[in-house]
Amino acid sequence: MPEGVDRAPLDALLQHPALWRGRGAAQPAGLATGFAPLDALLPGGGWPRHGLIEILTEGSGHGELALCAPLVRQLTQGNEARWCAFIAPPFEPFAPAWQAEGVRLERLLVVRAAEPFWALEQALLSGTCALGFAWVGTAVHMSVLRRLALAAGRGLSLGVLIRPLRAIEEPTAAVLRLALVRTPTRLVVRLLKGRGISPCAVELPLP
Repeated sequence: MPEGVDRAPLDALLQHPALWRGRGAAQPAGLATGFAPLDALLPGGGWPRHGLIEILTEGSGHGELALCAPLVRQLTQGNEARWCAFIAPPFEPFAPAWQAEGVRLERLLVVRAAEPFWALEQALLSGTCALGFAWVGTAVHMSVLRRLALAAGRGLSLGVLIRPLRAIEEPTAAVLRLALVRTPTRLVVRLLKGRGISPCAVELPLP
């Protein structure tokens, strides 16, 4: 740059979180997971603010909601809190447990849907849902994953697909994929895929 030219506007532009700069891209601040060791490994210091996430587990009820409970609490608080939707959950969410976590129950939505992918897509697109969960036991076509990722981007929302561990062999459109194993006292989280992530594992204590 020629001498005497003010660099301030350029420097400000280079720090903008929407500017892609390859491996050196500035990462927008993430949503805290509630687990400091996990935040330290995730780009932006937490969950992405919008997009599609995949959590691979040995089966439903294997720690996925314990991992996400602090996020649900965070997103249901405040005057401008949006909905958190559970799409066709394999079990009935236990209201007293969520209340004990500090979650505002009036911001939780349970959807019984014959077409869960369509229902999740609509929830993410709506702009009224900050977070949508769906449990998937079968293979998912890449076109469906891309549609969900696009819906989350347009609705500025976060979609979470809970899938079997065998899905690790399948391609994904998720911005973040992790595998989760629950022990009696801990959650073992393996980070599998994400921008700027090196595959690794972290153990988190259960409350």
